[in-house]
Amino acid sequence: MLSMHTSPLAQPGVGDSGGMNVYVRELAASLAQGGVPTTVYVRAWDRSLPRRVDVEPGFEVVHVPAGRFDLAKEDLVGVVDSFADWVGNDIERVGASVLHANYWLSGVAGHRLKHELELPLVTTFHTLAAVKSSTGDLESSEREEAERAIIGCSDAVCASNPVEVDQLLSLYDAEPSRIEIVPPGVDRAFFAPGDRGGARYALGLGEYPVLLFVGRIQPLKGLTVAVEALAKMANRSARLVVVGGPSGVDGAAELDRVHAMIRRYDLGGRVIFAPPQPHHMLSTYYRAADLTLVPSRSESFGLVAAESLACGTPIVATDVGGLSALVEDREIGRLLADRNPAAWACVLDELLDDPAGLRRMSIVAGERGRRFTWSTTAARLRRVYADLSSSKVPATCGVA
Repeated sequence: MLSMHTSPLAQPGVGDSGGMNVYVRELAASLAQGGVPTTVYVRAWDRSLPRRVDVEPGFEVVHVPAGRFDLAKEDLVGVVDSFADWVGNDIERVGASVLHANYWLSGVAGHRLKHELELPLVTTFHTLAAVKSSTGDLESSEREEAERAIIGCSDAVCASNPVEVDQLLSLYDAEPSRIEIVPPGVDRAFFAPGDRGGARYALGLGEYPVLLFVGRIQPLKGLTVAVEALAKMANRSARLVVVGGPSGVDGAAELDRVHAMIRRYDLGGRVIFAPPQPHHMLSTYYRAADLTLVPSRSESFGLVAAESLACGTPIVATDVGGLSALVEDREIGRLLADRNPAAWACVLDELLDDPAGLRRMSIVAGERGRRFTWSTTAARLRRVYADLSSSKVPATCGVA
């Protein structure tokens, strides 16, 4: 498994670490538990890192030397070949039956290694350049062209939901027979309904309505939308709890904008910041909240939304990408057509003014959340891996 730019051992919510870290860690662990030994190759970002880490039986993380330790994510494309060289040599020594690349940078390495090692290639993109560019988060033409080539070369492309399938078909002309719908999972040992009062007591929160934002602080995720919506709500007792830290080249500036907005709207005391948390601790925050807010510009799946559902907490989200498929409007929350803070404020007031309705949504959310388990995700991928490893790998790519 290739995860070049971010490690399954990193703290989600710090730097570029987020849902993909959780995906790779939980998937690799579930594959190993299901009898598929999995090695995850990650670019080393610190000289003190051990070369190989046995996370649990059958699940190993390997830190690959490739470029300066302090390289920014935007500069990693220049060391993809060094990464692929090292990984290729290691695989020739220890062996492998399938390559699974995560994100486009790993996909570039995987594209090359597929042919050099004559191994089948599975790719999960997590985000797509063409989708992000269409919503205002412009990506380089180099990335989009690389994604197109990887999609043409991959023996299987994993999509989280039918919305992502449509994007792969319409924006990248993907071969339909190579697309596999494989939704991510949720760790049910932690993410399940529980006592709200106990969760609030553990976090030091009061009896006021709690709105929750979990995620990296960057323009894509829309924390400014949540803060301005809070300012425009008629309910003046509601609090917004923010779990996460600044991420990416615009992260620090986005956090500055958030703090300036808090001052402008005199929201001091109504916005509560918590640093990035160990992943299992997030369940306490979900259980403490009345509503989870996901005002993203784009989301391929929306792991925060799935975890919130599993804890029985209704969601208010932008009607984009995977959120459109995940959040059943008026059943487990609300989907909003845009990120207009005034519209968000009206919906939040409406939901908080109907406690009985929120309780019904909470029950349905908990039921829906049971659908997502990592064991199911791993089982689907075991079938994909088995089918591919028993077939002949195409000698050429599916693109011109």
